[in-house]
Amino acid sequence: MNHPIKVQAGSGNVFADLELENSDELLVKAELARRISGIIAAQNMTPTEAAEMLGIDPPKVAALVNGKLSGFSTTRLFRFLNALGRDVEIVVKPKSFRQAETRVVAL
Repeated sequence: MNHPIKVQAGSGNVFADLELENSDELLVKAELARRISGIIAAQNMTPTEAAEMLGIDPPKVAALVNGKLSGFSTTRLFRFLNALGRDVEIVVKPKSFRQAETRVVAL
């Protein structure tokens, strides 16, 4: 017996879809953490090396790369990117045709 699977289009922000508070901030933090984790992996850093570079202890690196972000502010994640040799640029512009949004774009 076939049961139809209900599919619903997402908004592009899983945190908003889950109706979590501060969904835009959660999405930005998750994307920043993803970028940080990607840089750490691309440079083949050990957790100890990454911790040294970021000025935190290895368990906090593990929390960061595993998406446990409650202990990290957006500003702190910006500083981590700077420590990893990345510039962070914040651009404020008029909204496009859709609802105003906050997002992370990496070049």
